[in-house]
Amino acid sequence: MAQHNDLGHTGEDIAAEYLLGKGYELLEKNWKSGHKEIDLIFRDGDYLVIVEVKTRSSDGWESPKEAVTNKKIRNIIDAAEEYILLNDVMMETRFDIVTLIPHQDRWEIEHIKEAFYP
Repeated sequence: MAQHNDLGHTGEDIAAEYLLGKGYELLEKNWKSGHKEIDLIFRDGDYLVIVEVKTRSSDGWESPKEAVTNKKIRNIIDAAEEYILLNDVMMETRFDIVTLIPHQDRWEIEHIKEAFYP
């Protein structure tokens, strides 16, 4: 597996633990609908929370949240709609982004609630 894939999976694991620590309930990890994928799906109270995780080895090139393009957003929304229909979800849905950048012995984590809307 490529090193950037390892970093991405590590970031997803850390983001999941971070949100679990905030009381969120993990429903799915790496949920796929065809070629589209949702990194993490949580329940936060009365909300279904669709989470896109962006991990970068540094913030020198671009911030991780800048990597969430309009096309990526469209794919996430399409996959979320499929998840909601397949699982008969009757909750408000929120789209969050969690960004991670490693710094020697710690991770810089930013959780952006309601990062985009369908």
